Amino acid sequence: MPEKRKKLALIVHSGTLDKLLCAFILGSTATAMDMEAHIYFTFWGLNMLAKGALEKAGLPATYKHMEERLKKKLREMKYPTPYEMLKRMKASGLLKIYACSPTMEMFGVKKEDLIPEVDTIAGAAAFLDLASDADITLIV
Repeated sequence: MPEKRKKLALIVHSGTLDKLLCAFILGSTATAMDMEAHIYFTFWGLNMLAKGALEKAGLPATYKHMEERLKKKLREMKYPTPYEMLKRMKASGLLKIYACSPTMEMFGVKKEDLIPEVDTIAGAAAFLDLASDADITLIV
């Protein structure tokens, strides 16, 4: 009997660059370790799934003065952008992306507004059911 693949369940509720990088580093590390990664985007995190939004992500007001320096350093390091990271995770076949349906309704977001990498539109109960057997569950 094959060994069950480990699973990461991650909730992204913020749309700031620092939190997206954190979530995507964790997700990409999980997929590189042959783990399933299930990422649920809700509240301001959901807004990052709108077409073109990931490319515009910035730091929160507290750290805004450091944003250009951070972005410059990431470019110098040839670090992938958040959207490039997301696409690499999807290419692994181990990432599933969930958009929060109540948040979509709250913010007036339609399915056609979302990037094509979104797998499922789901409410909290559906994601919690999936996350209930995850080996690691985190919120960013």
